[in-house]
Amino acid sequence: MQFYWLALGILSVWRVTHLLNAEDGPWDLVVRLRRRAGTGFWASLLDCFYCLSLWIAAPLAYFLGSRWFERFLLWLALSAGAILLERLAPERTAAPPFYSENLEVTNVLREEPTAVAGDARHEPDDPEWEPSGTASQQADAGSTTSTVATAELSNSGENAGDNANRPAKRA
Repeated sequence: MQFYWLALGILSVWRVTHLLNAEDGPWDLVVRLRRRAGTGFWASLLDCFYCLSLWIAAPLAYFLGSRWFERFLLWLALSAGAILLERLAPERTAAPPFYSENLEVTNVLREEPTAVAGDARHEPDDPEWEPSGTASQQADAGSTTSTVATAELSNSGENAGDNANRPAKRA
Protein backbone atom coordinates (compact mmCIF):
# COMPACT_ATOMS: atom_id res chain seq x y z
CA MET A 1 0.00 0.00 0.00
CA GLN A 2 1.29 3.45 -0.87
CA PHE A 3 1.45 6.40 1.50
CA TYR A 4 -0.86 8.29 -0.84
CA TRP A 5 -3.74 5.86 -0.17
CA LEU A 6 -3.16 6.01 3.59
CA ALA A 7 -3.26 9.82 3.63
CA LEU A 8 -6.29 9.87 1.36
CA GLY A 9 -8.01 7.29 3.53
CA ILE A 10 -7.36 9.26 6.74
CA LEU A 11 -8.69 12.45 5.18
CA SER A 12 -11.75 10.64 3.86
CA VAL A 13 -12.55 9.04 7.22
CA TRP A 14 -12.12 12.36 8.99
CA ARG A 15 -14.34 14.20 6.50
CA VAL A 16 -17.22 11.73 6.57
CA THR A 17 -17.01 11.31 10.36
CA HIS A 18 -16.96 15.07 10.91
CA LEU A 19 -19.87 15.52 8.55
CA LEU A 20 -22.01 12.97 10.35
CA ASN A 21 -20.94 14.04 13.85
CA ALA A 22 -20.69 17.82 13.84
CA GLU A 23 -22.18 19.39 10.73
CA ASP A 24 -25.68 20.13 9.46
CA GLY A 25 -24.97 18.89 5.97
CA PRO A 26 -26.40 20.18 2.72
CA TRP A 27 -30.06 21.15 3.04
CA ASP A 28 -29.88 20.03 6.71
CA LEU A 29 -29.93 16.38 5.64
CA VAL A 30 -27.51 15.28 8.37
CA VAL A 31 -29.52 17.13 11.02
CA ARG A 32 -32.62 15.25 9.90
CA LEU A 33 -30.69 11.99 9.99
CA ARG A 34 -29.56 12.66 13.57
CA ARG A 35 -33.12 13.55 14.62
CA ARG A 36 -34.47 10.33 13.12
CA ALA A 37 -31.80 8.35 14.95
CA GLY A 38 -33.66 9.13 18.17
CA THR A 39 -32.02 8.15 21.45
CA GLY A 40 -30.90 4.58 20.81
CA PHE A 41 -27.74 2.99 19.50
CA TRP A 42 -27.56 5.02 16.29
CA ALA A 43 -27.99 8.32 18.12
CA SER A 44 -25.17 7.54 20.54
CA LEU A 45 -23.01 6.41 17.63
CA LEU A 46 -23.55 9.69 15.78
CA ASP A 47 -22.74 11.68 18.95
CA CYS A 48 -19.33 10.05 19.55
CA PHE A 49 -16.62 11.06 17.08
CA TYR A 50 -14.25 8.30 18.20
CA CYS A 51 -16.87 5.54 17.86
CA LEU A 52 -18.13 6.85 14.55
CA SER A 53 -14.62 7.04 13.10
CA LEU A 54 -14.16 3.31 13.77
CA TRP A 55 -17.37 2.50 11.91
CA ILE A 56 -16.51 4.78 8.99
CA ALA A 57 -12.93 3.45 8.74
CA ALA A 58 -13.96 -0.23 8.64
CA PRO A 59 -15.31 -0.41 5.07
CA LEU A 60 -12.58 1.86 3.76
CA ALA A 61 -9.89 -0.33 5.34
CA TYR A 62 -11.49 -3.39 3.80
CA PHE A 63 -11.24 -1.91 0.31
CA LEU A 64 -7.74 -0.43 0.73
CA GLY A 65 -6.09 -3.45 2.35
CA SER A 66 -5.08 -6.63 0.56
CA ARG A 67 -4.71 -9.11 3.46
CA TRP A 68 -6.79 -9.48 6.63
CA PHE A 69 -3.98 -8.44 8.96
CA GLU A 70 -3.28 -5.38 6.82
CA ARG A 71 -6.99 -4.51 6.79
CA PHE A 72 -7.16 -4.77 10.57
CA LEU A 73 -4.16 -2.47 11.11
CA LEU A 74 -5.38 -0.11 8.41
CA TRP A 75 -8.80 0.07 10.11
CA LEU A 76 -7.22 1.22 13.37
CA ALA A 77 -4.76 3.55 11.60
CA LEU A 78 -7.48 5.29 9.58
CA SER A 79 -9.57 5.83 12.68
CA ALA A 80 -6.58 7.06 14.70
CA GLY A 81 -5.56 9.46 11.91
CA ALA A 82 -9.08 10.90 11.77
CA ILE A 83 -9.11 11.33 15.56
CA LEU A 84 -5.74 13.11 15.45
CA LEU A 85 -7.00 15.44 12.72
CA GLU A 86 -10.10 16.19 14.79
CA ARG A 87 -8.00 17.01 17.84
CA LEU A 88 -5.64 19.22 15.84
CA ALA A 89 -8.43 21.17 14.17
CA PRO A 90 -9.33 24.30 16.15
CA GLU A 91 -12.66 24.13 17.91
CA ARG A 92 -15.24 26.45 16.46
CA THR A 93 -17.19 28.25 19.10
CA ALA A 94 -20.27 30.31 18.61
CA ALA A 95 -19.96 34.05 18.90
CA PRO A 96 -20.74 35.27 22.41
CA PRO A 97 -24.25 36.64 22.84
CA PHE A 98 -24.67 40.38 22.61
CA TYR A 99 -24.91 41.96 26.05
CA SER A 100 -25.36 45.57 27.04
CA GLU A 101 -26.25 47.01 30.43
CA ASN A 102 -27.36 50.45 29.33
CA LEU A 103 -30.43 49.59 27.31
CA GLU A 104 -33.02 52.06 28.49
CA VAL A 105 -36.32 52.73 26.82
CA THR A 106 -36.57 56.49 26.43
CA ASN A 107 -40.18 56.68 25.27
CA VAL A 108 -41.66 55.25 28.50
CA LEU A 109 -43.45 57.69 30.78
CA ARG A 110 -43.77 55.42 33.80
CA GLU A 111 -42.10 52.17 34.81
CA GLU A 112 -43.65 49.58 37.08
CA PRO A 113 -41.58 49.04 40.25
CA THR A 114 -40.20 45.57 40.84
CA ALA A 115 -38.36 44.16 43.82
CA VAL A 116 -36.14 41.16 44.17
CA ALA A 117 -36.96 38.86 47.08
CA GLY A 118 -34.65 35.86 47.28
CA ASP A 119 -33.98 34.51 43.81
CA ALA A 120 -37.43 35.13 42.29
CA ARG A 121 -38.77 38.48 41.09
CA HIS A 122 -41.99 39.62 42.73
CA GLU A 123 -44.26 42.35 41.53
CA PRO A 124 -46.02 44.79 43.90
CA ASP A 125 -49.38 43.26 42.88
CA ASP A 126 -48.21 39.85 44.10
CA PRO A 127 -49.68 39.00 47.56
CA GLU A 128 -46.33 37.49 48.64
CA TRP A 129 -44.39 40.64 47.79
CA GLU A 130 -42.99 42.70 50.66
CA PRO A 131 -40.61 45.63 50.45
CA SER A 132 -37.07 44.89 51.59
CA GLY A 133 -37.37 46.63 54.97
CA THR A 134 -40.63 45.23 56.41
CA ALA A 135 -41.54 45.58 60.02
CA SER A 136 -41.21 41.82 60.67
CA GLN A 137 -37.65 41.77 59.29
CA GLN A 138 -36.70 44.85 61.31
CA ALA A 139 -38.21 43.34 64.46
CA ASP A 140 -36.21 40.14 63.93
CA ALA A 141 -33.02 42.13 63.43
CA GLY A 142 -33.69 44.23 66.54
CA SER A 143 -34.36 41.21 68.75
CA THR A 144 -31.12 39.58 67.58
CA THR A 145 -29.14 42.72 68.41
CA SER A 146 -30.69 43.05 71.85
CA THR A 147 -30.08 39.35 72.56
CA VAL A 148 -26.41 39.71 71.60
CA ALA A 149 -26.05 42.82 73.74
CA THR A 150 -27.67 41.13 76.74
CA ALA A 151 -25.45 38.07 76.37
CA GLU A 152 -22.30 40.18 76.18
CA LEU A 153 -23.25 42.17 79.29
CA SER A 154 -24.02 39.05 81.28
CA ASN A 155 -20.77 37.31 80.27
CA SER A 156 -18.45 40.13 81.39
CA GLY A 157 -18.70 40.41 85.15
CA GLU A 158 -15.82 42.74 86.10
CA ASN A 159 -16.31 45.38 83.34
CA ALA A 160 -20.11 45.53 83.33
CA GLY A 161 -20.11 49.31 83.74
CA ASP A 162 -17.75 49.84 80.77
CA ASN A 163 -19.81 47.61 78.45
CA ALA A 164 -23.09 49.32 79.26
CA ASN A 165 -22.00 52.48 77.41
CA ARG A 166 -20.61 50.69 74.33
CA PRO A 167 -22.70 49.56 71.39
CA ALA A 168 -23.17 45.81 71.11
CA LYS A 169 -20.80 43.80 68.86
CA ARG A 170 -22.45 41.69 66.22
CA ALA A 171 -21.30 38.15 65.71
